[in-house]
Amino acid sequence: MKQYSNEEMVKKFGVPNQSGTYLAYANIPFPLVIAWDTSQTVKRIRCHKLEVANVEDIFHAILEEYGLEKIKALGINLFGGCFNYRAMRGGSSWSRHAWGTAIDLDPARNQLHQQGDSAQFAKKEYRRMIDIFEAHGWLSLGRLKNYDWMHFEAALTKTF
Repeated sequence: MKQYSNEEMVKKFGVPNQSGTYLAYANIPFPLVIAWDTSQTVKRIRCHKLEVANVEDIFHAILEEYGLEKIKALGINLFGGCFNYRAMRGGSSWSRHAWGTAIDLDPARNQLHQQGDSAQFAKKEYRRMIDIFEAHGWLSLGRLKNYDWMHFEAALTKTF
């Protein structure tokens, strides 16, 4: 499993656009708390229509693995976003969020430049969560590159 190149992203998911015409809603089986406004929750998120089933399956598997109380205690339910029409931070290439093929969770405790020695999701109690994302064709940048542990994205699992 590896990250898609921008060329591969366009080939599979199309060209990003601000209106997100390629997006659909994925229903999440438990409330996600908006990380920057914890008084608000969502039970569905907009992601690329080709990834809706994967996203729903990922969160169902996480709920089955951890249960709701443990999800809350571990902060897995802290939602940092999915679709965001923008370039990568510090770059000119499209962010995977521009396609709705990336999800950020618990951003305050898994910041962009944090590595495994300080990122929350690098701890052993989160290994199964990351395994679940990977089993559904998504990768963890934390596991792959040891930074941006909040970030999970659709991965190239085969050539097309």
